[in-house]
This record gives sequence, C-alpha cells and structure tokens, in this order.
Amino acid sequence: MSQFTPLTTQELRQRISTPIFRLISEVADEEGLECYVIGGYVRDLYLNRPSKDIDCVVVGSGIRMAKAVAERIRQTRHRKPHIAVYANFGTAQIHFDQQEIEFVGARRESYDRGSRKPIVEDGTLEDDQNRRDFTINALALCLNGARFGELVDPFDGLWDMEDGIIRTPLDPDITFSDDPLRMLRCIRFAAQLRFDIEPETRDALTRNAERLQIISGERIQDEFNKILMTDTPSRGIYDLYDTGLLAQFLPELCALDNVETRNGRAHKNNFYHTLEVLDNVARHSDNLWLRWAALLHDIGKPRSKRWDNVQGWTFHNHNYIGQKMVQGIFRRMKLPLDAKMKYVQKLVDLHMRPIVIADDEVTDSAVRRLLNDAGDDIHDLMTLCEADITSKNEVRKQRFRENFRMVREKLADLVERDYKRLFQPVISGDDIMRMFALTPSPAVGTLKTALKNAILDGQVPNEPDPARQFLIREAAQIGLHPVAND
Repeated sequence: MSQFTPLTTQELRQRISTPIFRLISEVADEEGLECYVIGGYVRDLYLNRPSKDIDCVVVGSGIRMAKAVAERIRQTRHRKPHIAVYANFGTAQIHFDQQEIEFVGARRESYDRGSRKPIVEDGTLEDDQNRRDFTINALALCLNGARFGELVDPFDGLWDMEDGIIRTPLDPDITFSDDPLRMLRCIRFAAQLRFDIEPETRDALTRNAERLQIISGERIQDEFNKILMTDTPSRGIYDLYDTGLLAQFLPELCALDNVETRNGRAHKNNFYHTLEVLDNVARHSDNLWLRWAALLHDIGKPRSKRWDNVQGWTFHNHNYIGQKMVQGIFRRMKLPLDAKMKYVQKLVDLHMRPIVIADDEVTDSAVRRLLNDAGDDIHDLMTLCEADITSKNEVRKQRFRENFRMVREKLADLVERDYKRLFQPVISGDDIMRMFALTPSPAVGTLKTALKNAILDGQVPNEPDPARQFLIREAAQIGLHPVAND
C-alpha cells in the first residue's frame, strides 16, 4: 500500500508554498476568483508520490484565470509561458518549468446514456467535487490568500486514503454508468496504489461492466497499459477479470481460466499461470511490450488443446496459434501494428524454444538456431522463458534454472564471437542464382535454407569455398549444376 502521511493545515501550506502556487494565489485574489488545486496532485501530497501535473479549479472562468497567470509569469520571469486554450471545454493549460498546470472552471455535469461526453454547466466547487471519479481524487486545497492550504474534503477522501480504499463520491452505479472509463481507472488506481476497492463500488463494476462497450479502444488500452506497468500487474488483471471488465475487451485471456479433467488427468489453469509469469517478468523488466508478450504467451492454448490417450492433455503449436492471434488483439485494442506488435508476435512464437532446449541436452546447434531466430531480442526472450518456470516441483524448477544458465552462457559465448559473422551464410540468394544460372524460384530458397541449416548445425564452416562445395553437392541432388564460368 502507498504510504499515507497525515498533514496538518500548516504542513499543507508549507508543501504548496512554492513560487508557482504563490503566484497563482496572488493572481486569484487580484482577479476576485476562488481557486483550488484539486485531484491527483493533492492526493499525492498525502501519499508522498511525485506529481508534475497540477489541476486547478476556478469558481468562474478557468481560461480567464490561466491568461492572467500566464501574464504574471511573463511580467515576473520576463518570458511568457506556452498557453493552450480549449474554449469548447472551458479549460486552458500552461506549460512552465517542466510542469503542466491546467485551469478549468468549476462545473456540474449530466450524461446521456449512449455517450460518455457530458452536458456541462457552470457550477460551484461542490458541484465540481461531486463529478469527480473517486473520493481520493475529490480533495481540494484552497489557493486564495486568506484560506491558503485549507483542505476541502466533502466525501472523507482523507479517511479512505488512510484506510487504503477506492470509493466513488456518489452512487457508484451512476458514476460508472455516466462514464464507464472510470471503471478501468478504479482498478488502475487500486493496482497502482495497492488499495482495496470498497465492496459497493466493486459490485457496481460488475453490474456496469457491459457499459465499457461505449469506450474507444484507444482509451481502454491507455488504462490497460498503465495497469500492465504497475509493480504487480496480476493484481489489476485479476480485478478486471473478477468484475467482468476483462471479458469486454480481452475475452481470449478469460478463456485461459479453464481446467478440464479426463481419466483423472487435469491440465493446469493457464489463466493463473499467465498472471504468475506476468509478475515474474515485471520483477525484472519495465518493458511494456515484453509484459504484453508475457500476458499473451499462452493465448493459443484454448484453441490448441487436445486429449491424447497416452500423453494426456496436449497444446501442440499453441505458440504458433498464439502469435497469429496477436494481430487481431492489437487491432481491436488500437495498439500499434508496427515493430512493437512484431516483437510481441516473435516472443509468443519463440517462447517454447529455450524451454525445449533446457529440457534436453543444451547443444551448440540448438543455441545457434535460437540466437539466429531471436536476434537482438534474445535476452528478452530468455527473460520471458525464465519467468515461465512456475512448476510447483522444486527439483524440476531447479533443473530448468540450471539449464537456462547453461543456455545463457552459450549465448554469451556466441555473441562474443559475433554470431552474425558466424551464422549468416557468406553466400547469398543472389550468389546462388548466379552459380546455377537460376531466376528467383523455389530451388533458390531450398538451397539457401540447406546452407543456412548446415552452418547453424556446425556441419559446414561459414567460409566461401566450403559453402560453395556444399551447395554444389546439394544442387546435384535436385538436378542442378554450376555454370561453367562461375
């Protein structure tokens, strides 16, 4: 749980007695406007968390206040900050000294059920706090001189923060139905802060889960990625699953929560296994796309599951099926379909390879092939595969760890010897076409693959003359001979 620190009014004044807040305070008094810093910045003061973004609510015109603050900064600092005005929303943002300060007029909101875009009217501070998503985000500190640092907390958000609870200020069914994105934010805050979701609020998540359908893929993936990047992402993923929210956008992951027994033989629950693998990866890497690969590494298992009377339950080719599923998931969630997706596909496809190697004799040939196929992503692949060791059999787990250590040692040795020079054939496809007077054809690919495999297996040195002699022998088997002038 994040560390809560109770603060007196005097301590709050000291915390916000910075030049920018003092400047805002002076301008607010001169303009005759009530002004408060509200939301995440105030919450994070109590939780000892860094926070760069400052949200200020003004009882009146937020744009007027922002322009006045920008002008005062120009006068006192002799340079005008960048200001962005969004007249349609009644907001303005000032970028200054690596901080973003947003000013918005206090407002009340009402919603149409088919949209999360509110109907907005001018309102009081109380109206503005009523529209906030959670009690811990409704805290406001007055910035006016006479009340500087005074806390306004109508929903006991301070007590909720001390107790580590996420709760909505008003009826959670209304809060979530009005703006369903708040449901993902609820789980994201609980995961980030390691707070518990208050029972009535949690029940409302389940009742309103289908409302998530009106939220765009872009907004969903933004919140979901933040959950993935928490210290223990399984916490947030489980809450999404348990409340029915995960099924709205990642049903393939939900399908992993299945255990079938036949003839007294059951397979493991691949959903909870996936959460364990994800947490293992998170302990070693803050790479978002490696975490996505961990999340999806077994996604193909439900489609590949078969019963074999001898072997029991099998999941043959689940890695291949899984990597084919990645693109559809990324497209639905509006995730990038570029090199980041291909990276995830590669790791999903290859994640069984190191395990197969480590489960058998760790040969140079197998490691060469793995390094050739994984390329620069080899260390991320190894991190994923080591995280995939979740066996409850400690003897088997230790054997895998030892064999993975041997794989890493061999990989390090091969990289040190420059694997590209060693394993990329010195004779290219163009060279093969010239050698045998061929045009682009399957025969060229056959010969190129044969040479590459022979080099990877250590049968042929990666040097021009041995490689050429090998190709001549291989070509003769399919009726091809080198041209005389080659």
